[in-house]
Amino acid sequence: MGDAIDLSGDGGVIKTIVRKSKSDAVAPTEDFPVVDVHYEGTLADTGEVFDTTHEDNTIFSFELGKGSVIKAWDIAVKTMKVGEIAKITCKPDYAYGSAGSPPDIPPDATLVFEVELVACRPRKGSTTGSVSEERARLEELKKQRELAAAAKEEEKKKREEQKAAAAARVQAKLDAKKGQGKGKGKAK
Repeated sequence: MGDAIDLSGDGGVIKTIVRKSKSDAVAPTEDFPVVDVHYEGTLADTGEVFDTTHEDNTIFSFELGKGSVIKAWDIAVKTMKVGEIAKITCKPDYAYGSAGSPPDIPPDATLVFEVELVACRPRKGSTTGSVSEERARLEELKKQRELAAAAKEEEKKKREEQKAAAAARVQAKLDAKKGQGKGKGKAK
């Protein structure tokens, strides 16, 4: 993981890059203010997941700077590039404040999001792109997410197999040590 960056200047929004984007990746701009993200939100105190797009492999879209998301997201996502994954820690003043967002987010909660910037694009109506192009783009995004999810699942399976193999080796060594003491008494 990268270094923690204080984006708000007061510790209210901290960004840590989990995965860097490619060097030629695009970032949100005035011309491309609409962003598509994949995310998981947890409560900092408990680690409990309160919202995620991972379960149903959906993409969440919003326009930066319009106040349609919590303040921390407007601040942090505009610093990201497509393909980047960042951990964003949001103090209450930059999230849901003293009101929280019942029932999932208690009052004065610090939130931690892992956010992947999947795409950024122009506002609707600012391009000549057709509906079919947009549909094809979303289908491609879905395929990419499914491939990434399958790769993650495969990695998890390999780790579990490696753990099981290591546990079996340890058990075999323990069993071998137990067997060494038997039948080796001094002969008279």
